[in-house]
This record gives sequence, structure tokens and C-alpha cells, in this order.
Amino acid sequence: MTTSSNQPNGRGFSSATFLDGGGQAAAMIRARDWHAHPLGDPAGWSDALCTALSLVLNSPESMILCWGPELHFFFNDAYFPLLGPRLPWAMGERFDRVWADGLDQATPIIAAALAGNSTRYIDLPWKLATDRGAEDTWWSFSYSRVLDRDGGVAGLFIFTNETTGRVLADAALKQSQADLTEALTEVRALNETLERRVEERTAERNVFASIFETTDAFVHVVGLDYRWLAINQAGITEFARVFGVTPKVGDHLLDILGNAPEQRAGIEAIWSRALAGEEFTTISPFGTPPSFYQIKFNSLRDEQGMRIGAFQVVTDVTDRIKADEELEQVREALRQSQKMEAVGQLTGGLAHDFNNLLTAVTGGLELLKLRLSQGRYDQVERYFDMAQSGAMRAAALTQRLLAFSRRQTLAPKPIDATALIAGMTDIIDRTLGPAIAMRVETADDLWPVLADAPQLENALLNLCINARDAMPDGGTLTIAAGNVTLDAAAAIEDLPPGDYVTIAVTDTGTGMSDAVIARVFEPFFTTKPIGQGTGLGLSMIYGFTRQSGGQVQIRSAVGAGTTVSLYLPRHLETTIVDAEPAGPVAMQLAGPGVARDKTVLVVEDEPAIRTLITDILGDLGYRTIVAEDGPAGIHAMQTAGQGLEQESGLGWGQIDLLITDVGLPGGLNGRQVADACRQVRADLPVLFVTGYAANAAVGAGQLAPGMQVLTKPFTTAEFATRVSEALRIG
Repeated sequence: MTTSSNQPNGRGFSSATFLDGGGQAAAMIRARDWHAHPLGDPAGWSDALCTALSLVLNSPESMILCWGPELHFFFNDAYFPLLGPRLPWAMGERFDRVWADGLDQATPIIAAALAGNSTRYIDLPWKLATDRGAEDTWWSFSYSRVLDRDGGVAGLFIFTNETTGRVLADAALKQSQADLTEALTEVRALNETLERRVEERTAERNVFASIFETTDAFVHVVGLDYRWLAINQAGITEFARVFGVTPKVGDHLLDILGNAPEQRAGIEAIWSRALAGEEFTTISPFGTPPSFYQIKFNSLRDEQGMRIGAFQVVTDVTDRIKADEELEQVREALRQSQKMEAVGQLTGGLAHDFNNLLTAVTGGLELLKLRLSQGRYDQVERYFDMAQSGAMRAAALTQRLLAFSRRQTLAPKPIDATALIAGMTDIIDRTLGPAIAMRVETADDLWPVLADAPQLENALLNLCINARDAMPDGGTLTIAAGNVTLDAAAAIEDLPPGDYVTIAVTDTGTGMSDAVIARVFEPFFTTKPIGQGTGLGLSMIYGFTRQSGGQVQIRSAVGAGTTVSLYLPRHLETTIVDAEPAGPVAMQLAGPGVARDKTVLVVEDEPAIRTLITDILGDLGYRTIVAEDGPAGIHAMQTAGQGLEQESGLGWGQIDLLITDVGLPGGLNGRQVADACRQVRADLPVLFVTGYAANAAVGAGQLAPGMQVLTKPFTTAEFATRVSEALRIG
């Protein structure tokens, strides 16, 4: 027979009298749809589960029943306050979901209980999420297993109470008692007798007097009128040794040094600061031969806090100073040794790479000469290409070295980094290959930067190639650009506070160890196999970024990938100059004798370079005047236009362009020659041609208007273009 409360409700409760008396918790069980639940329809629940659940629901104590292999969670009305916002959905859920934030602490306790090792815990601290109140909580509870008829573990019975309130109250009471005890102690201290205070003060003075006389330091106490108030025996002895006079209490500090005016002036200067109330420590030499003394000055005040003088504690630190000097000498020797090791590594790498490149150049030229002498022209172009390729690779290696030394010639312009990155995505994607996915993330309001666009493109491409090589099995490469403002606390090494644009390349590759990170910017250092890298890529990127006023930062861990970030200073002007398209400039040389009515003065001490320049200028149709050093070049400039003629009979007339090397014999460099020639013609265009770099040769930012720099080696096309530009501007 059934009652109306136990009629079928679509949830399997055709008969559920075991829930009677269970209050709201029982109502929550009846309200849940159990058809899809792992425990199944309640009509099929075991007698053990029904009995245990009835016991929990009808108990006035806070209880939990966890049933089945997944420990499905049941609780009674007394447990409601402990659940907080979890209450509406917790009934019947798995224990590990209900108490996910406390699972790490609960797991070993559950394991012990399931093994039959039940323990009662009193006021156990438990860290929980803050969705139900305080994060730090305390609990008293016990876990015990429930066995079925065959002795198998059917579930867990848990008796639990949160004791956070009581624990905190007990702690507050204990603190209050401690505070009261401390207050009573302070009251007793304030009630000390005057006699004891006098005794303590007397004892203190006796202790001070003992220290004053037994210390190895030299102690001098001086009043505001420069008279000694006290001086210990060590101080008297040392003062007499250094200055030749023996002081005593009452003597005037400055008057006693009347026979040593230079020493008196120095001592007055330092004591005047101390007597004015300044407290400081200094190290000064005194005596012959000099000894070094650490002197610490402190103010002297009376019982009312009024300043009445100063005292100094002097310690002889001569031995320490000498030891520091010797240590610095050892450190300098170590630095020099490390520098020589780096130079040896650099020169060894240079010799290796340049020997390979020069072999291609000299071998190609020898074979070219041999084939021409034999009248064979079938492979001439091949040998020419071999020599030219070696020379171009040697030039590229030189530019990388200049980048590492931060002395390459840069042409900085305002750059829109977003557009620059977007313009490179196709070539980078093709370089990465199909196994690597590329992502680009740039800020919408990315600031402009002032940098050399081709060098920045080259740096970004090198970083992407390095990232590709670090992901041999594929992965993800991310290029991210954003704005960052560095303050004094967040400053990157060697970067002043300010606004910067960061361009970061992140890979999911093999990563680097700390030892590798410490050396990645060294020239010729590489972790790649022989023949698969020069070891100049990151050193070039570092040099370019530092020369541009920025910094490079690397974050990496073995097996966790690498992020290389370039920090470039923000360019505050709003005008953005589009970079000129890269690539060789075509040059069509004019035939010999096609005059352009322009005269060029060439100052170059190297015969081969001098011949090369004059031949190109001749093919272009320019007249040339040649000088082998600075004085000859200045003389040619001064005599031009005075009716003197070349052997060809052509009048020199006005010199329209000066092309000069920077490093010249004869005591004058190229810049000095240019300045002297501009004394003759103030608007004379000047093209410096140098094997160094612009920064090293003529100084970055120091070129006057109408002056340009072309670095060696150069192509005929580059040379012709620069000559044309110089004459057009001039």
C-alpha cells in the first residue's frame, strides 16, 4: 500500500519511504532526475544505500554519505550551511566536483579511509576557494568506510563540522590575553624605581667607559667649539703618530694643528660637516707614508636631544684597501684573459670563414684567367660567378661583424612596424614550411620606431629562421608586436625608462639552457652543426638593436620553447617614411668619352680601388682628378679653376664632387680633407668611401648637409647611383 506522497513521479520514486523525515535534503533527492545518473533509478538502489541514506538524512548532526566507485555525494539539512553556493547542484554529484578546491588535501584522507584506516581530525586547517566565504577554514571530521554484505567497500560515511568560527575566536582570545600580559609588563616597567634607573645609567656609563678605552678604534669626541670632550688612549696614540702632537681633553682641534696648515684645512672641512649635524662615513689617507682610515661621524646630543657636538670612530683600513686593490688587479687580469679568449675565438672564426670565401674568390679568378689564356670561353661565366659569390658572401660577413660591433652604417627612418611585419609574412611563411604554423599578433595602436628598415627586416627574418631550426618536428611560431612603457622598476638592462615598441618571436621548440643563453650573443657561437650557420645571426641582431638605441631580451627553457624580444625606442614624430624597395639598382654604363660636363676629385690611397673608381667614373662619362693622399687632394681642389690643365688638355674648371676614402696617409683623414675642400667651395658635395663603417669613420649624426657615406665593398650599380644622387643634391 502506498500513500499519496509516494506516488510515481517519473523519477523512479514509486516507493521511497526511506526518505521520510529527511527534510529539505530528501526533497532535493526526490526532485532530481536520476534516469541518466550512474546510480540509476532509485527503485533499484540497494538496501544498504537506502538504509545509510536514511540514517544520514534523519540525523541532526552534519553528515555526508559518498556512495559508489565515484563517491556520489549525499548530505542532510544540517550540512547545508557548509556548502554555500554549491548547495543547489551538489546533491548526487561526485565528491571530486563538489569539493574540487579541497581535493588535494582530501585525497589522502579518502584513500586511508577506504583502506580501513579511519581517523578523527580535530580543527584541521583547510584551504578552500572564496566562493563560500573565508579561504582559510578549519574542520573537525572523520571518514569511515561502509561495507556491503560481501565485505566490499560500498561508500564512505563522513561526520563533519566546520570549526572556523571557534578556532578564530580562540585565537582572538589568546591574542587578547597576550596583549593584556604585554600591557601589564609595560606597566611594571614604567613603575621601576628611580634608584634602579640611576643604577642602570651608572652601569651603562661604566660599560661605555670600558668599551671606550678597550676598543682598537680611535674615538674622538669634539664639542661645537672644536674642543675635545673626550678621547681614548688609542686615539691619542694614533693622532700623535700621524700629526706629531699629543692631544688632550680641552685642547682646540684646529689650533693644535697650527704647524700643519694643509692638514688643518682638510680636517676643518670634514669636521665642520659633522658639527653641523651631518652623519656620514668616509675613507681618507693621512700620514707619510699614507695610511687609510675609515672615519664614521655621528652627532652628540644631551638628554634633551640638543646637539652639543660630534664624535668620530676611526679605524685603520689600510690592509683592507690594499687587499681590495690586489683583488681588483686579479679581476682586471681575469677580464683581460676573458677578452683575449673572446678575441681568439673571434679571429679563429674569421680566419675559418674568410679562408673559405677567399678560396672561392681566388680559385674562381685563377680558373677564369687560365681559361682565357687557353682561349676557352665555355666555363668563363661559371668561374666569374664563383668569384663574385665568394666576394659578396665575404661582404655580408663583414656587415654582420659591423652589426655585432654596433658600427654598421644604418639609415634610420620612422617605421610602421605593423606594416613591416605584414609585408614579410609571406616570405616568412614560405621559409617556415608546412610543418610550422605562424601567428601574427600586433597592437592596433602600435607606435612608430626609428630604425633601419632593411636591417630590421633582416633581424626579424633571422629570428624566424632560428625559431624554425629549433622546431625540427614542427610547432607554432608567433610574431607579436606591442607597446610598453618601462619605469625605473621595470627597466630592461641598459635601457633608460621610457616608451618602447617590442617585437617578439616565440617558438614552441627545443629551448635553450642557461649556459647557452649566456653565450648566444657571442660572435661565431652556434649550437648548429658545422656548415649550418656562422654563429653571427644573433650577434648581428644584438648589435643592430643596441645601435638603434634598444635592447634584446631572451626567455627560454629546455623543452619549453624560446622568446626573443627586440625593444626599440618609440619614435615620437607622426610622419612615417615608407622604406624604399630592396634589391639591386640597375645601372646602364655610358660608353667611353660621353662627357657629362662634371668633374670629380678622387682621393684614394689604394691603387686598385683608385683604378676601379676612376674607370667606373670614366665609363659614366665624368672627368676625374686623382690624388693619392689628403694633402694632394686639397692642393688639387685649391688649384682647380686657375687655368691649369690635365694632360688631356681639358680644363679642370670647377670640381663638382669630392669622392674620398676616410683612412688616408699623409696625416689627414677623409673628413679633414672634405672640410678643407669646403673652405674652397662651401657647397661641395662629398661622398665618403670607406672600408670601415660610417659610425667609426666619420661619426654617426655628424655628417654635414651634402655629405654621404658608401661602405666598401660596393657594386658598380650602387656606386653609380650614389654619385648621381650626390651631384643632383649638390
